[in-house]
Amino acid sequence: MLHRLLRGLLAAALGAAALLAPDARPAHAAGPSGPGCDPLAPVECLLPFPNDWYTRPDPATDTGRRVAFGAGVLPRAAAGLPIDPTAWNRSDGFSPGSTLIAHVPGLDPAATGAAPITDIGRSLAPDAPVVLLDTRTGERWPYWAEPDANATDPARRALLIHPARNFREGHHYAVALRNLKDGAGRTIAAAGPFAAVIGRPLPGGHPLHARQRRLHPALKALHRAGVRSEGLYLAWDFTVASTRGLTGDLFTIRDDAFRRLGGRSPGFAVTQVTDFTAEQDPRIAREVTGRIDVPSYLNLPGGPPGSVLRRGRDGLPRRLPLDTPPATFRCEIPRSAFRTASHPALYGHGLLGRRSEVGAGNVKAMAAEHNFTFCATDWIGMAEEDIPVVLGALADPNLFPAVPERSEQGMLNALFLARALIHAGGLSSDPAFRDAAGRPLVDTRHGIGYDGNSQGGILGGALVAASPDIRRGVLGVTGMNYGLLLNRSADFAPFQQVLDTSYPDKLRQQIVLQLLQMVWDRGETNGYASHLTDRHQVLMHIAYGDHQVANAAADVEARTLGARLIAPALAPGRSPDTVPYWGIGTVPRAQLPYRGSAMTVWDSGTPTPPLTNTPPTGPQYGHDPHSDPRNSSAARQQKATFLTTGRVINVCGTTPCTAVPAS
Repeated sequence: MLHRLLRGLLAAALGAAALLAPDARPAHAAGPSGPGCDPLAPVECLLPFPNDWYTRPDPATDTGRRVAFGAGVLPRAAAGLPIDPTAWNRSDGFSPGSTLIAHVPGLDPAATGAAPITDIGRSLAPDAPVVLLDTRTGERWPYWAEPDANATDPARRALLIHPARNFREGHHYAVALRNLKDGAGRTIAAAGPFAAVIGRPLPGGHPLHARQRRLHPALKALHRAGVRSEGLYLAWDFTVASTRGLTGDLFTIRDDAFRRLGGRSPGFAVTQVTDFTAEQDPRIAREVTGRIDVPSYLNLPGGPPGSVLRRGRDGLPRRLPLDTPPATFRCEIPRSAFRTASHPALYGHGLLGRRSEVGAGNVKAMAAEHNFTFCATDWIGMAEEDIPVVLGALADPNLFPAVPERSEQGMLNALFLARALIHAGGLSSDPAFRDAAGRPLVDTRHGIGYDGNSQGGILGGALVAASPDIRRGVLGVTGMNYGLLLNRSADFAPFQQVLDTSYPDKLRQQIVLQLLQMVWDRGETNGYASHLTDRHQVLMHIAYGDHQVANAAADVEARTLGARLIAPALAPGRSPDTVPYWGIGTVPRAQLPYRGSAMTVWDSGTPTPPLTNTPPTGPQYGHDPHSDPRNSSAARQQKATFLTTGRVINVCGTTPCTAVPAS
């Protein structure tokens, strides 16, 4: 149920969008694409997507290319101004988790034999109708394909092709759609522009000459891989953003801030100390609130919602040379810390939430049972105060860069909180973090852990990847890639109302979601997953049938970062997949404890989620298990052991892990 604030803001956002709805101001009408659009797909600009037609050579980037969206090609919202492409054109390629979007009138994916979500292995069959090819390595890439189940007009239904693990950063891919069938089993002929491009060489003055020349290398690569021109419906190519292109903003502000900090602790001030009697709280003895000094890299003094990164002439983030408000924090110190110094850990809050979630019952239970002091700060950019900007960005994507860019400042705030928590001259030096005899209540000798749930898991992987202090993180009920998650999340329903008003056409909505993801990569795990486990370990806790964070997104994350599945994950017959957890290596229980990144699935008995890109809403999907793992004492035991020792232990005996539905 939406809390009162979100309901009010949603009503305001819908009202503002309605003032300039299509009947009041002409929208960018659904129909043929215009100047600057790829002529291969005349039904809608930016299709097929992602697409190197919208890039240009740039020897200054790591990929040798740069995204070059023209001002008129980005889809204009019904009530909005044209989208400024500047934030997108900073990219040297497309998202490593990008869903591929094509439009194939009359397509029947089942009759075609396209690999569904339940049989990803079929995507690599020699005769697969959809081929994703890494042109650098010659490797075929796994995926699943599905029609957009949200489409209201069958004539404008998108074909969505999701990578089963993220594309390799900086690599170039060719895509082929071939031997496509309609519902009657008839082969669908290629549209005229593509048929001309793959035919005989076109003369220099032909309107499609440039497109034929640009596509030629991709067609050659496909031919070398055994994909002939005969039967092709469509082919195109795209470049994936480089590691520096994805992580450069966050790592730039991190490196600059910590260089300025040197070997010191960040400055801080304790603002309130509350001691509880055992009767008041049997688990937490003391709650401490305060402020941490963090340099700001946002363009507006105080860094309010809507701020973006302040940039120099080179496009890189620059520190705001002003005194800026400190980041606020809250810490929960367990009673056990007054006997033995506690383990320090950061907590990451849920969707558009607040630092106060560190006081939730499951966090207090973890703290008390396993002697952790948890501290949290608001994840600005994706905190409660940012809800108006998030809603506004769905009505006008010009506002969207503020969401991931302010989130990066939020990550820096958390990194400084972590440093203050483990530095000998930091928080532990203050009387608030010591007992009556002056003994520290936090053990700063063995590093710091991270534990986040939901949004705290989705963004938490990026935080762990960026942290110089955190080596192990628990990503609870997690996934990555909001462009994949949103259609499949019950949480998105109120935001979907704004998107429907802004972009009534469902085909265009899919393009918008993938455009947003290109920028969102810089502020969530999708842009960091390929390197998350280079120096770090993560433990993923998954709720089977999760209504809020789709299991499909967690599986892609596990494949991408190389996390091993704790087996058996599910009871026999529980999964609808031909090969359950295809492409994810397992850790048999005999090999536990395991040192490495892992994924544990917790099953509360919830029905299997939809096999379409729709959320599990309605009574047929039963109880939402989203909160169940964190409320399981066995799950907390596994988390605690992992955070303190780096070992993943067996807490479920010889059977799959189960969690009792939270009351």
